Amino acid sequence: MSLCELCPRRCRADRFREGGAPGFCGAANCVRLFRWGPHFGEEPPITGKRGSGCIFFSRCTMKCLYCQNSPWSWRGRGEDKTVGELVSIMRDLAVADRVENWNLVSPTPYLPFIRDAASTLRAEGVKLPFVWNSSGYERVETLEEYAELCDWALFDLRYSRDDTAVCASAAPQYVKFAREAVKWAWAHTPNRTIVRVLVLPGHADEAIENLAWLATEISSEIPVSVMSQYTPAYRAKDTPPFNRTVTEEEYGEVAEAAADFGFENGWVQDISAADPTLALLGENMTAGHGPVAASRD
Repeated sequence: MSLCELCPRRCRADRFREGGAPGFCGAANCVRLFRWGPHFGEEPPITGKRGSGCIFFSRCTMKCLYCQNSPWSWRGRGEDKTVGELVSIMRDLAVADRVENWNLVSPTPYLPFIRDAASTLRAEGVKLPFVWNSSGYERVETLEEYAELCDWALFDLRYSRDDTAVCASAAPQYVKFAREAVKWAWAHTPNRTIVRVLVLPGHADEAIENLAWLATEISSEIPVSVMSQYTPAYRAKDTPPFNRTVTEEEYGEVAEAAADFGFENGWVQDISAADPTLALLGENMTAGHGPVAASRD
């Protein structure tokens, strides 16, 4: 808690004391939230009947040039909250809104504060499953340390090549860390892990390579959510090939690969970014269809 090493950057910022310096992500010595509330747009097992209790944390360990959430992930817009205020927010979601779970969207910079809040709520008898909703850029050591906050793992697997991860997200060694995180999640929560594969323009081959890795190194039984909803945003508007949407041909190649690799548990989005509905990947899935949440980036 003296020097921050929560994410793979291990920047060792002295951010956990009054007046300490923020880390690379910009997070400091308190929780900053952008918004929170019941959400009905996640994958069906997470949304359930009453919605997922999403808590969107400001700041992020990655710097995606196409980030749709740049006002709070890059620039830190949001409200600073004490642990006590976070407890109240989580309590209201559980008791007043009766959500299915606490969905922690990009929680990594704030894990110590979240654990303190969870401890208080458990002492009160207020309990819900936690969804660790993440870019996938995680340290296994951190996942182990805070495993009680990961009843569900909703991880991205976005790049298969480190040069793309550095160029598009300033995330060195993303492939190593994200794949290790997915392996850990599948071992830790084998029935409650979902891997999101966002197809990026000009990089459909990387989505296919990640699907191949999942099928061969983990299992084709792991639920995957193949996503077409990429929209050029923020700095991507001036950076080819990220300054365009995904083509039908690109997305079709990825969806076909998911079928070829034997994935039957999960979902594929409609190619229309304006109508990102989910269709089931295989006949084994019995959950209903629904819209996918706005991408973290």
